[in-house]
Amino acid sequence: MNNIIVKELHFSYPIGGEIIKGMNLSFGNEPTAIVGQNGAGKTTFVKLLKGLLLPTDGEIIICGHNTKNITAAELAKYIGLVFQNPNDQIFKNKVLDEVMYGPRNIGQNEAEARQNSLEALEWVGLSSKIKDNPYDLSLSERKLVTIASIIAMNTKIVIFDEPTIAQDYASKQKIKSIIQRLQKKGTLVLTIIHDMDFVAEAFERVIVFTQGQVLLDGNKQTVYGETELLEKAYLEQPHVTQLCKKLGWSDIFLTVEEFLRYNK
Repeated sequence: MNNIIVKELHFSYPIGGEIIKGMNLSFGNEPTAIVGQNGAGKTTFVKLLKGLLLPTDGEIIICGHNTKNITAAELAKYIGLVFQNPNDQIFKNKVLDEVMYGPRNIGQNEAEARQNSLEALEWVGLSSKIKDNPYDLSLSERKLVTIASIIAMNTKIVIFDEPTIAQDYASKQKIKSIIQRLQKKGTLVLTIIHDMDFVAEAFERVIVFTQGQVLLDGNKQTVYGETELLEKAYLEQPHVTQLCKKLGWSDIFLTVEEFLRYNK
């Protein structure tokens, strides 16, 4: 079953040219990264998925619901978004209250929202911080609070907006493990991102946007092998891929672990 179906999608702002130009896409449960330069249409696409914008033409079906026939508030039961900057998402003065806000807002009762929120905070490693003010936490921890707030909503789809910005290695590994855990649970995980190395580690499908259209769409091994098309979209291969190429390897290696397994 496809969680998202996009049919002949077009979108234009009242002032300016067409931003999304006839996209056709479908998403099941495969973790998917949407990449492309600024202005390629990634953020607009996510706003359309969330129902914050409506198509100029074409349609988007989210878990069986046409976004033209359902409010953004109602869509929140099916699709959650983790903001790029956690400071734009947090507004409660206790961690647990912050995480419970989303579940309560989509109709979970107090007991259910509390249980789901405590489980989500265990996922992200912040069970000991439930009474803390989020703004007393580090930036990385605040990011994890916002992730927990979306996990607790139990949506079928979770979107991460630039999840690795301002994150150190340990935090990136934590976020990667959360993505993998969501995948095992059957959640569709999407991201819009510029970090090609993280995409290679955490996602399976890669879609390249350029000028409001899909330039490439496939498994990461195939997409990152299309050097000329990536250059056309002003994107680079992961650093490991570039290094192996300079060292004379013709195979596409996306991570250090992948390279080491091949050469055992």
